[in-house]
Amino acid sequence: MKETRKKWILALSMTGCILLIYLCTVMGAAAVSIEEVNRILVHEILRIPVNMEGISEGSIAIIRDVRLPRVLLGFLTGASLAVCGACYQGIFKNPMADPYILGISSGAALGAAVGIVLHFSGSFTGLSGSTLLAFAGALLTVLLVYTISRVGKKVPVAGLLLSGIAVNQSLSAFQSLLMLFHQQSMDQIMFWTMGSLNGKGWNQVLVVFPYVAVGCFLLLTCARELDIMLMGEETAVQLGVNVEILKKKVLVISSIVTAAVVSATGIIGFVGLLVPHVVRLFTGPKHKVLMPVSLLFGGTFLILCDTFARSVLTQEIPVGIITAACGGPFFLYLLWKSRRGGAA
Repeated sequence: MKETRKKWILALSMTGCILLIYLCTVMGAAAVSIEEVNRILVHEILRIPVNMEGISEGSIAIIRDVRLPRVLLGFLTGASLAVCGACYQGIFKNPMADPYILGISSGAALGAAVGIVLHFSGSFTGLSGSTLLAFAGALLTVLLVYTISRVGKKVPVAGLLLSGIAVNQSLSAFQSLLMLFHQQSMDQIMFWTMGSLNGKGWNQVLVVFPYVAVGCFLLLTCARELDIMLMGEETAVQLGVNVEILKKKVLVISSIVTAAVVSATGIIGFVGLLVPHVVRLFTGPKHKVLMPVSLLFGGTFLILCDTFARSVLTQEIPVGIITAACGGPFFLYLLWKSRRGGAA
């Protein structure tokens, strides 16, 4: 009965996800009718010849080059952050773990800040210099945290967490100093750190997609070992799980995936922390179901937040502000509920 229920949850999540991607492509500030959107998607994306008479080039460009890639990038970002968050919470056995816990966000922010301040003009596959430096900064930060916390051939979880917090704070301090001495770039740096999908296009989608697709697939193959890890490292070893190899695999893959999406979109917080908690309420703790449902729910959650950010007000709000505004009250509710349950 439980397996049937979980299959229904997964099927409904996939259906809702596809429908939501379509609806968020339809919605926007520019007035493009649903009938026009349908014809544009069929003609430009599916490459099926249809009558395009009466549809302006501007409307075609809005759907094909602005809304659709933005929605797809939002889905990829939310999906990857949610899956990585679920894996981190499993490997650390800590409900407050998220993809940024090892300092990836601070490393990426510092790299982007350096690129913005130096007006780094290099580019690769259409990506800006600050994006490339953010990616490099994120990966170097994880490497630094891993090197500091390693004890022989083992990597203690407590050491990783403490090293991540220390490095995170240190890099944030360097970023603050950089902003203090280059105040003319402060607004641009601040906007980057808020996280936004504004101005993103097919270049970002095509660059991020391979990291997300391959990374999430590899993480999904770790579901059984992560379930065993929930019983403790000693029990996992007795049941045949190579705990240290599993840690390295999850940390390396999650770090690369997170670095890729953060370098493209900026720091979008709370998705990797919030989504696995919500999904766990419906699916339970088993990663075989938790991770794919988190992937779908994370992607839909972020594109909903982004659609709200770009449609409600005349001035667009960075989507990182919306996700933080949703995440904060939710965790206050969880705290209140847990205390109420404990009192009872």
